[in-house]
Parts: sequence; structure tokens; C-alpha cells
Amino acid sequence: MNMTVEFCGIKMKSPIIAASGTFGYGIEYKDYMDLNQVGAISVKGLGLTPWTGNKGVRIAETASGVLNCIGLENPGVEKFLSYYLPRLKSYDVPIIANMVGRNVEEYGKTAKALTVPGVSALEVNISCPNVTNGGMAFGTDPKVAAQVTAEVKRNTTLPVIVKLSPNVTDITAVARAVEEAGADAISLINTLMGMAIDARTRRPVLGNVTGGLSGPAIKPVALRMVWQVRKAVHIPICGMGGIMTGTDAAEFMIAGADTVQVGTATLASPNAIPRITAELRKWCEANQVEDVNSIVNTLKI
Repeated sequence: MNMTVEFCGIKMKSPIIAASGTFGYGIEYKDYMDLNQVGAISVKGLGLTPWTGNKGVRIAETASGVLNCIGLENPGVEKFLSYYLPRLKSYDVPIIANMVGRNVEEYGKTAKALTVPGVSALEVNISCPNVTNGGMAFGTDPKVAAQVTAEVKRNTTLPVIVKLSPNVTDITAVARAVEEAGADAISLINTLMGMAIDARTRRPVLGNVTGGLSGPAIKPVALRMVWQVRKAVHIPICGMGGIMTGTDAAEFMIAGADTVQVGTATLASPNAIPRITAELRKWCEANQVEDVNSIVNTLKI
């Protein structure tokens, strides 16, 4: 059966992409799995300059999930281009550069710096706090999300995938806004805002008080949003949020995702991606599916 897909013109061996954040810069997982067998790798978010991240406790396990407030710590574009990318080029896997910014102009500069041979696409994280607008995330305002998208498009020739925040009233309004601004694809969802409390000390567990919730706990929300966005836009979608099995991946594709990303599962099991890929293949074979692409957007209602 056929497991290959094409996403934004990028040919992938499977629809399973290593999600940004939990997979580092890819090479950290080389001793646990064959990176050549991953559909694509979305590297940890990159800023124009190094980001230090948040202080204090930055990760906490929850029921069926994980809270994190890493604060987008990263070594910056220059370090990625000089150290990580050359090593990633030795593998036959598309590299998606996830990128972050503190203001609209910085997003543009970062996009330009990352538009280099070896990078197949840019994934724009618009869940970042806008330092020029009181700290409100770019992705919570459709107009601002569109501004970021347009600025990135002006500064790159690569496909632009905009990663949406679920912490909004209407996810479809943001999706339509970034599509109209020129986004080539959408990925969703990013983490849901949550918190954990230590009842003994009556203090927040996380140093930042709140953090992003990921893992199986958010899967129902993610599936709903993928389904809603699929009905609202015409560009490709990459779905994510709590995918732990091949059947989970199939569900996201049935809901309307062309590809999917696996994140938190790799924290629990470093070789989760090849396992999930094999499970998706077995699911297809068991359900007489000859081409994995044929299940996309086939939800029966």
C-alpha cells in the first residue's frame, strides 16, 4: 500500500511528522530510531537570536498529558544553520524550520534568515507573546495573525505553514485570516493553556504559573478544531494534539488533516514515530485502504 504523501510540494515517506518542541533538532533522536524513515522533522522553534526561556519548574506531568512553560528556549538561527542543519542534511528527511518572533518585523527577519538550502518549509508559531501589544499572543487576533503571515511570505520563497493556537473563541476566523494572507498550509493545534497546583504548598507547580497542555488529554479538542478548520479553508492541514497510536493518526486524517505531527508521545517513548507509522500502515491494511491519502477528509456525518 502507499504511505507516501505530498504536503506543500514536499514529498514525504509517510504523513507522520516529528512535532516541533518535543523532538529537539532531530539529531537528539538519531540513536533511538532511523531518522530517514520519518515523514519530516519540524525542529524546535527558532528565534532570530537565542531565547533563554522561563525560570523555575518548566514541565509537569498531568493526567493524560504534560504541562510545559519552557518559554521557547532556543539557540537562535545562526546556531541552527551552523551546527544542526549540516548534520540534519546527512539524513534523507525533509526539514521544517519552526520559527518564533517577538514582533511582526522579527518574524520577517527570521523567515529570511531561514530561507536556505536544506530547509523545506517554515512553520510559523503564532502562539508567541507579542511584546509590542501587551504580551497578547499573535495567534489570538485574526488581523495580527494575518500580518505575521504576510510578513513571513514577503521574506521567503519557502512554503509557509502557520501553526494555530487553540486558545481562541473561533479557530476558523484565524484560519481564514492566515489563508487570505497567503499561508500555504495550516498546522493545528498548539498547546492548550492550563496550570497545576501543589495543594500542600498552595503554590503553582510551574515557575510561570501557567503552561501549555499537550498529550492525549487534548486530542478531542484538536480533532474538533481540525474538522472545523477543514470546512473553513482550502489549503492543506497538518493535524496534531495527543496522537499516540496509528489509529489516532487515522482519525485526524479522516477529520481533514493531510498530514499529522507526533509530539508528546516521543517524550514517553523515543521511538514512538516509527511505531505509530507502522500502526497506521496496519490500520490501512486492515481497512482495505490502498493509499493513505484517500482517507483524508472522509468523516461521515
